[in-house]
Amino acid sequence: MISFTTFILTLLALFSLSLSAPMRRDVFVPPITYPQAGVIWITGHHHNVTWETHDAPVNITNGIGRVYLATNTIIDLDHPLAIGFDILDGRVAIQVPSVPRGQNYSIVLFGDSGNYSPEFTITSL
Repeated sequence: MISFTTFILTLLALFSLSLSAPMRRDVFVPPITYPQAGVIWITGHHHNVTWETHDAPVNITNGIGRVYLATNTIIDLDHPLAIGFDILDGRVAIQVPSVPRGQNYSIVLFGDSGNYSPEFTITSL
């Protein structure tokens, strides 16, 4: 018969092993809700980029967000619009950059993955 002390020590050993095991992480791909298709932003103005967070997994692989501007699916990685925010915030304020006219733009939200917003327009006054 196993002694009570041996039983407790065995349970403690198993518990410590479970704590040292790598935690499973999930990829979070939140849909961008703003800007929407057809929206017009004006250079220099401020907007909140927003995304859904209600389906976020418990263990997100990368919870630090970044927002970039893209043209024709090409991301301008040299000029982030926002970096270092919590992806679970569901929004981040950005200032609309000065960009060439006559092109369609998308917002790209990075955390675990890159999500593209629908295309919209940027213009200046």
